This record gives sequence, C-alpha cells and structure tokens, in this order.
Amino acid sequence: MDDLSQHLKQLEERLFDPAVRASRPALEELLSAEFREIGSSGMLYTFGDIVDRLTEGEPDGISRVLTGFELKMLSDTLALVTYRATLHYPDGRDVRTLRSSIWRLEAVERWRMLFHQGTLTQ
Repeated sequence: MDDLSQHLKQLEERLFDPAVRASRPALEELLSAEFREIGSSGMLYTFGDIVDRLTEGEPDGISRVLTGFELKMLSDTLALVTYRATLHYPDGRDVRTLRSSIWRLEAVERWRMLFHQGTLTQ
C-alpha cells in the first residue's frame, strides 16, 4: 500500500503543476470523465467545468505545497486521499486548504480522480 500511496501522492502533485493544469490532454489522463468537484466556494463542478477553468490558466508565480498525505482504501478500485495544501501567491499571501480526493482504478490499470473537495482552513 505504500507504493500506491506514493503513486497517488505523485498524481495529486502533478495536478499542482501549472503545465499539467493548462493541458487538456494531461487533465484527461488524470481526471475521470465522471469527475465532480465541490470547490471551496461551495460550487459543484463537472469534468468539463474544471478542464475549461484550469486550461484558461492562472497568474504566474503561484506555487503549491502538499503536506499530511494519507490514503484510505474504500475498495480494491477506490481510494480516498486526504491532505493539506498551501497555495503561495507572489504577493506573499498564503491560502490553506484541507483536501480530499477519491481516485478510481480504471481501464488499463490507470488511476483517475473521480471526486475532489477543497475546504479553506486557517
């Protein structure tokens, strides 16, 4: 399970990469077509909503750090991960969130994110 935990952590961190976030093909590799997200705003987003938003780009200089990663298997093909993320903005501002994702093992032994939620924290 340590190997799977490390693999899913790496997939989560790929989604932090601005080049991945700006690439529709890269997002299609990582996100299930059935993907849903509840954003920190409380809005519900679909796969298409998220891909459209992310590929619009974001300001330069934003970095993200992931800490406290934990994995809980829900079944042989479903994994729940939780962690904390800090977004560092160029102006020195930090935004902290508690995040959870459900990853599903899909065809060709590929894990894709099925669900994600981010909640603002202190």
